[in-house]
Amino acid sequence: MQSITIDNTLYEDIVSAVYFLKPNFKWEIIRKDTSISSGYVLYLPKNILEDPLFKNLHINEVRVFNSEQIPKVNLAPGIEIRIQAILEMLDELISTNLKHKENAILSLISTFFVYIDGKCNIKSSIDQNSAKSVLVYKFKKAINEHFSEFHEVGEYARKLNVSDKYLHECVKEVLGTSAKHLIDEQLTMSARRELKFTDKSVKEIAYGIGFSSPEYFSYYFKKQTGKTPSQVRKE
Repeated sequence: MQSITIDNTLYEDIVSAVYFLKPNFKWEIIRKDTSISSGYVLYLPKNILEDPLFKNLHINEVRVFNSEQIPKVNLAPGIEIRIQAILEMLDELISTNLKHKENAILSLISTFFVYIDGKCNIKSSIDQNSAKSVLVYKFKKAINEHFSEFHEVGEYARKLNVSDKYLHECVKEVLGTSAKHLIDEQLTMSARRELKFTDKSVKEIAYGIGFSSPEYFSYYFKKQTGKTPSQVRKE
């Protein structure tokens, strides 16, 4: 696939990406040649997302369901392989008559969302016009874009022109967690991904995501995960 149009807007750089579209969106895949492309379209009815299994599911609802932009998630190589495996299993299960297949399908969908974005509660009640929700969306977007530069809540608060206290309050109210936790989660996930799916040294990873030294990165990582970078790499 070369690109995709969504409601007459062209989106490029779609390789290894997941788009979240509402049913009323009109979309079309654009190819520049006759080569065969692979991909999946996964339709999720509202009742699926309201299943009790998902009550504690962490997914970035602010970005997926409360954004003026078309929500897009770029997948790292290791995560892309896992997502593809999940979708292949879903495809296989849907066409079978196996017992308990519905439970298996729900579990796979849950796993899909956890890999896509484990950042907030899917059952959160978010007002489409809520200024606090919009601020949290902007905060999470800023984390995605600047986590290797900014590690402290205050740095993001200044960037968003709000106080540290207000940003904390908004994140707590909308997502039920702390602003610092979201930053730590992104740093830890990124570090783990680098450790598992690249050949970069611990030193390269540490400096790449903004730590002052490999020693401090190792201390921080163990504090967050209970394991050293070397232990995670060997798993």
